[in-house]
Amino acid sequence: MGAFVSESRKLSPLGWFGWVLYQPYKWLICAPFLVLSTLFFGSATIVLSLFLPSRWVSLISGTFWSRLNAWLTPMPVKVTGRENVDPQQSYVVVANHQSFYDVFVLYGFLGIDFKWVMKQEMRSIPGVGIGCEKVGHIFVDRSNRKAALASIKSAQSKIVNGTSVVFFPEGTRSRDGELQKFKKGAFRFALDLNLPILPVTIVGTHEVLPSDSLDLLPGKVRLIIDEPIPVDGLDGKDIPRLMEQVRNVFEDRLSC
Repeated sequence: MGAFVSESRKLSPLGWFGWVLYQPYKWLICAPFLVLSTLFFGSATIVLSLFLPSRWVSLISGTFWSRLNAWLTPMPVKVTGRENVDPQQSYVVVANHQSFYDVFVLYGFLGIDFKWVMKQEMRSIPGVGIGCEKVGHIFVDRSNRKAALASIKSAQSKIVNGTSVVFFPEGTRSRDGELQKFKKGAFRFALDLNLPILPVTIVGTHEVLPSDSLDLLPGKVRLIIDEPIPVDGLDGKDIPRLMEQVRNVFEDRLSC
């Protein structure tokens, strides 16, 4: 059944019965709502950006879009560690990447203003691309290192006064739910701006919607915000240690 059913999904007989019952709801309710809500909130973002600061536009459009789709799935999200976030501090947020639904979790439930670092291909998605551009998210052409670095450099002025930036250091979604090798971009960005790294672990989205699959199922998800990692006084030679430190945090949280 290819992309329609994840081969890694282990279901009991009752689970298969539930899977079958969920299919009409997924295709007749969830999928059309995702498309329509994306077009609606993408259009709303374009209009609102003419009158409101990007921080408020992201809150109104991005948060509502994400929470509505999470609620409809349904995908309840439990957040722990909010006390580790200072609303006045900007961070380089690093999160593991298991599923498309990670976007809903972060945008809908992280609770801070941020800019995404996203691949250039996202710009062509109807409703998403132009909406993200209007609120100042950062598109990176990963096929052109020089252009990618220029995009990151030009975005640095946006990461101030409590506005953070979100990176997926794995670069793309994990196919099997296991952590992939990290890229250095997020950690170099943190050093360049002297901003603390905020590790954020997403647990459970791989079971809701595996990567490269349409096998959507309802499920509970956890969003765990750990203590920020300061980078004061560090330089490029410390990047491998920072990467290992964040990786250890993710592995500990994912194993719980």
